[in-house]
Amino acid sequence: MSNTKVLPVPEQGAAPCCPPLTERPLSAEEAERAAVMFKALGDPVRLRLFSLVASHAGGEACVCDISDVGVSQPTVSHHLKKLKEAGLLTSERRGTWVYYRVEPSVLAAMGRLLASARA
Repeated sequence: MSNTKVLPVPEQGAAPCCPPLTERPLSAEEAERAAVMFKALGDPVRLRLFSLVASHAGGEACVCDISDVGVSQPTVSHHLKKLKEAGLLTSERRGTWVYYRVEPSVLAAMGRLLASARA
């Protein structure tokens, strides 16, 4: 039996995370949400896929354009699923292809979390 905790995925357009770490201590709930996102990005293949989607022209990428990351297609699908479950990516099926996008609020929230108030 798995001890994995399923957390709700943030709504589109909602700030999915937390205040800057230097602003105040995170609440338990904020820490859980941040940990889910950073855990998903802790895998090099997932981080690379996330980067490929985030940097792709037009802000979205077809799975056919990002699947060459050195692992099999089923493994790419698994990693993309994990990124979606963590609330980092959204997807839309168009015909036979799936297109992925990074929710803009995710990048903003992650940036805020890591921003230094002293910068």
